[in-house]
Amino acid sequence: MVHAQFRSEAFTQNYNEDTGANPADTSDKLFSFEEYFGGLAHKRPARIGTLVGGSAILVGGCQIYNKQYWKLPIVYGGLAVGLGGGIWTLEKYKKTGDEWCKNAYPWFFAAAGLTWWASLLDGAICYHADRKPDPGKSTIYSLLCPGMGQIYNGESWKVPIYWACLVGSVHFYVTNKTNYERYRWIYDQASNPETSSSTPISAETAKWYRDEYRRYRDYSVLALAGFYLLQVIDANVFAYMGDFEVNDNISMRVSPAVITPYDHYAGDFTGASIRRSASYGNAYDAYGLKLALKF
Repeated sequence: MVHAQFRSEAFTQNYNEDTGANPADTSDKLFSFEEYFGGLAHKRPARIGTLVGGSAILVGGCQIYNKQYWKLPIVYGGLAVGLGGGIWTLEKYKKTGDEWCKNAYPWFFAAAGLTWWASLLDGAICYHADRKPDPGKSTIYSLLCPGMGQIYNGESWKVPIYWACLVGSVHFYVTNKTNYERYRWIYDQASNPETSSSTPISAETAKWYRDEYRRYRDYSVLALAGFYLLQVIDANVFAYMGDFEVNDNISMRVSPAVITPYDHYAGDFTGASIRRSASYGNAYDAYGLKLALKF
């Protein structure tokens, strides 16, 4: 009987081993308050995912962990100006209807959001990682700025592809949404007996186009989310595979083996292996071949 056996270690990669300064990048715990606050107190290292996730709520945590305290006034000042200015102009617009306040308050809130985003990206950039490319940093980069993880991994050629997909999805979303709103308005007009005579098409036709463009609009949203998640996964996977050695040195070794249900894989054809198999007294033990491939 010929039986191909592969050692189980060949399928085990110790990507999550702790390399020293930083803890293992593992998904056992998505977030740990102990790890986060211990990192801010500089009592223990923190994973970049935990650090950025906590800093998304407690803004400035990344800067504290990186010991860049001089950036905190910039971060908090930008948030205060953006949120404070946005709230003040919005309230003034509601009371007075001032046109300048109407145009200004969205920009204030946008500035606050940009400051928050920049604080997270700055924390990820300044985070020290023992491994390069680091899967955690690559993932955070792609989450905060699509394509940045691919640049960090040294695969810049992927950026135009992903951005073309993302921009194309946004374009189709805007186009389909515009047409959906148009035919919804036509359908409402055509369904009204007082205005039905002024519509260019019938209510049934307008309803068909309205439903079609609504479906295409939803598909565009799904495509946008799908391409965004795909580039995040791509950045993470290829960062993990960054040190995966691939060369032309492919070899194969075939050796005798004793196959027994008590072994996870066949052992070497040695006297000790035979005695171990015989000690179990199992009638189903068999002799075969062990095949080992080296890439």
